[in-house]
Amino acid sequence: MTIRRLAVFGGTGDLTGRYLLPALAALHAAGHLDDRFTMTAASREDQDGAQYREWAAAQLRRHAAHLPDRSVRAVTAACDYRKADVTDPAEVAAVVAGDDPVAVYLALPPSLFAATVTALHDAGLPEGSRIVMEKPFGESLADAEELNRLLADVLPEQAVFRVDHFLAMTTVQNLLGSRLANRVLEPIWNGTHIAEVDIVWDETLALEGRAGYYDHVGALKDMIQNHLLQILCLVAMEPPLTLGERDLRDRKVDVLRSVRRLTDADVVHRTRRARYAAGRGGDHDVPAYTDEEGVDPSRRTETFAEVELELDSWRWAGTRFRLRTGKALGRDLMEVAVRFRPVPHLPFGQDEDVRPNVLRFGLDPESLSLDMNVVGSQVGSLTQVALSARMDPPDLPAYGSLLLDVLRGDPALSLRGDEAEEAWRVVEPVLSAWERGLVPLEEYPAGSDGPLRRDTPERRDDLLHQDAVLPP
Repeated sequence: MTIRRLAVFGGTGDLTGRYLLPALAALHAAGHLDDRFTMTAASREDQDGAQYREWAAAQLRRHAAHLPDRSVRAVTAACDYRKADVTDPAEVAAVVAGDDPVAVYLALPPSLFAATVTALHDAGLPEGSRIVMEKPFGESLADAEELNRLLADVLPEQAVFRVDHFLAMTTVQNLLGSRLANRVLEPIWNGTHIAEVDIVWDETLALEGRAGYYDHVGALKDMIQNHLLQILCLVAMEPPLTLGERDLRDRKVDVLRSVRRLTDADVVHRTRRARYAAGRGGDHDVPAYTDEEGVDPSRRTETFAEVELELDSWRWAGTRFRLRTGKALGRDLMEVAVRFRPVPHLPFGQDEDVRPNVLRFGLDPESLSLDMNVVGSQVGSLTQVALSARMDPPDLPAYGSLLLDVLRGDPALSLRGDEAEEAWRVVEPVLSAWERGLVPLEEYPAGSDGPLRRDTPERRDDLLHQDAVLPP
């Protein structure tokens, strides 16, 4: 059943203005929204529907200028507004009131999820309604478990969409397409042939006014616990029977369950955390993270995080998976780099100079490349070349595809409850060790490549010192 009514709690926030409204305009332009569609935004601001439509139109002019004017006007006209406290059942009930089913989008900080779900339970939802929740799903494993219990009292699991817009990106879905539609890859897609996989989301973007959210979350919770772990699942999962919601999500949960639990010693040696100091990003100065407006330095929030994981499975024995993300870095790099093991023997007499093959999936912009060794200009010598391709841009933005799945009721690319909990189990040992100070919070200049690499003398000295103070 297709839903034609959307209620957005947090309807005046950055997520709504930057992503949800443009996504709706893109859906309209593609013919996926009809004239019966309506959206009710709810927030604490004092304004009426006309004022909200003015705000929505301004957001669309800013973030969706490439879309047809007719779609911008249609989405703006479909919007209404109600002032509401998301923890008050009576005010929540006024937002979702109506006989037709409604998709309720919680564009809110995770700290408000439980109270809002409780208010929705007390308010009651029309039959056939759905709830949409942004990442991160809760703030800890215990929080996720409690949230799942609350949701189960409101709607069936099939009607709960724990969304991660990375899964709606065609670039990310191409990981499965390349693996499963090409006979040349799947036979070597295992630990026998693949040594390491780097899943990287490095940004030149600094805080950019998001302290209210980011300073309470940090890089590990903001990116690795959800986005990058989801990419890991698509890289490492066994081939599903279908791409339906049961088969696909079962295989993803298998991957998360296979992640070897990190000990304190593992966290020291296999994770890093850091935050940016003052520096220069592009053509402008970037203040230190601790000097950004709204940041509380005592929280010691990281803007760079790296975690190395191993999977206890037949397919991936001996392969390292490195998940890394950082802000205010010297370049944008969003990719999955699959690093193959060296060949067992080379008859060219230059074994030490030959680099292994690397298959790179560019995530933003979308691209695909393979580093291959070929005979160079001299007979008997090898050189490495890159075979590359750039794909066409997607028909819909990621949030457009995500909202279309919600309205149509297809949860395949959202997280199931047990999957959300398993993702927290992976990162909880890291969070615990970091909170106890077992891994130092390093610094790196904004606009640089990030903190010192592990193989530098300075880093080795740090790790040796850490070993000396580890608890038994």
